[in-house]
Amino acid sequence: MNTIPDTNVIQVSFGEDSRPKYAVLESAVRAAIDRGALPPGTRLPPVRELAWKIGVTPGTVARAYSRLTDKGILSAAVGRGTYVAEPVSARPAPLIADVIEDMIEVDSIPHRTGGDSYEVNLFSPHLPAKGQHLLIRKLLAQVAENPPSGMMHYPSRGGAQAAREGVLAWLDNTPLGPVSESDIVLTHGGQSAIFQVLQTVLTGSKPTVLVEALSYPGFRRAAQALRANVVPVAMDRHGIVPEALAEAAQGCDAQVLCTSPEVHNPTCIFTPETRRLEIVEVARAHNLQIMEDDCYRMGRSQAACYRRLAPERGWYVSSIAKTVTPALRFGFAIAPGDWTPALRRSAEHGYFGLGTPLTDLAGLLLPHPDLPGQSAAARAEVNRYIQTAANHLGGYDLNWRMDVPFLWLTLPGGWRAGAFCQAAAGRGVRIRAAEEFAARDDHTPHAVRLAINAGVSLTSFEAAIRRLRDLLDNPSERIGV
Repeated sequence: MNTIPDTNVIQVSFGEDSRPKYAVLESAVRAAIDRGALPPGTRLPPVRELAWKIGVTPGTVARAYSRLTDKGILSAAVGRGTYVAEPVSARPAPLIADVIEDMIEVDSIPHRTGGDSYEVNLFSPHLPAKGQHLLIRKLLAQVAENPPSGMMHYPSRGGAQAAREGVLAWLDNTPLGPVSESDIVLTHGGQSAIFQVLQTVLTGSKPTVLVEALSYPGFRRAAQALRANVVPVAMDRHGIVPEALAEAAQGCDAQVLCTSPEVHNPTCIFTPETRRLEIVEVARAHNLQIMEDDCYRMGRSQAACYRRLAPERGWYVSSIAKTVTPALRFGFAIAPGDWTPALRRSAEHGYFGLGTPLTDLAGLLLPHPDLPGQSAAARAEVNRYIQTAANHLGGYDLNWRMDVPFLWLTLPGGWRAGAFCQAAAGRGVRIRAAEEFAARDDHTPHAVRLAINAGVSLTSFEAAIRRLRDLLDNPSERIGV
């Protein structure tokens, strides 16, 4: 059945319903299916047509369709539209060869981003799909067909060796100092790596974790989950100020400094090696461990990592979220040499290791000869989006770098970050205020972070940036409210 039904069969009323509009629409479509108004095989109205008919944005309809597709209630056929799916019981089980063929035919638009969309989420970076998604799917099918680790065993250190060797190959040009496959501890993404390092290092009843005054919120969340105090350290245009670090380390049980010297999140600051060496001297004087979070760098390292500069106290954590995909939740931590057994025990006691299908996949994926080219293509595409944003917003106080998937915009006089984010949301653009990267009681600049979402089309992204530029160029009378 290819006839598109009258949109009136989808009886949607937003009225007093407090749920998001996409959720209300999702329920309405599901109700139409349940009562037989939309039988299996029915083609649903195009996104823009239904959006116009019921008075919502195309993004709202796209999200409702996407959620129903994820649940198996609808099915999307590339170039042919969205259909009501057959009941699960009526679907024949596909052969693995057919699954692989279907994977290769799937649209290249990443999951839940929708290509063209008025609503654009710039909360977190989103990579474009440049072949890595198809490679992962093909390798997943290969693992399912013949899993190297089997399907009936607990994870083991030996079983994950190929994954660790893959990480070592992936880090080949990273200036970490001497490192071997056995030094690498696999984690469930970068945040898990941060948590494992802190859990390994922190001791005593009231340990203190030092962070940059503006920093990745995951540092604070992990520290607080481990009942540690968090103390912010002042920064300048090169990152942490060494004198401020020395002052912050005094009068408390400061044990570890969390920092992002290659790509500071959220400001895009880079900490040069001369400054890093000054920070190392302070850390040695106050017996601080240094945890370096290198999750946001998409290109080459520009300076030696703390693990090489201070091999007795430099820790390194990263993941493949900003270079391959965030979907796999695959990260890793590397300790200073003497600390490796303690870090390994912390991970093994915490979660026994990563699931064997994931480590089998990583062992095939990370050293695959196609992956570097695919990641380079994704990075080049992200850079197109960065350049587009810089072209439109460069007249304002904007900090950005190529190969860094976000920008830092200091707002002009009169704007407050919260009011600007609210105004941006009203125009379909979601961004993060500086307050989200600072301690609750700290003074924060009136600034916002714009992540690069290369999952939407460049046309949609540019339109969103133009709307932000229009807000900056034409502030309302209530901008400071």
